[in-house]
Amino acid sequence: MTTRKQTPSDFLKQIIGRPVVVKLNSGIDYRGVLACLDGYMNIALEQTEEYNGGQLKNKYGDAFIRGNNVLYISTQRKK
Repeated sequence: MTTRKQTPSDFLKQIIGRPVVVKLNSGIDYRGVLACLDGYMNIALEQTEEYNGGQLKNKYGDAFIRGNNVLYISTQRKK
């Protein structure tokens, strides 16, 4: 029985439509539902919230984040 290693691309395809945290190089976090992304890591989020230092700063409906600003993307634990 062989186990297939998951690539980052596989992971990103699996989390579309799920809540995520996007950390930017500036240290700001955006939390929302991952709507889509492209090969440049440009990200579209829905139901987006902006956090700075753990504090909620703003709420947006939809947000677009340019890929060169992204430090990482992780799945968000359900509250």
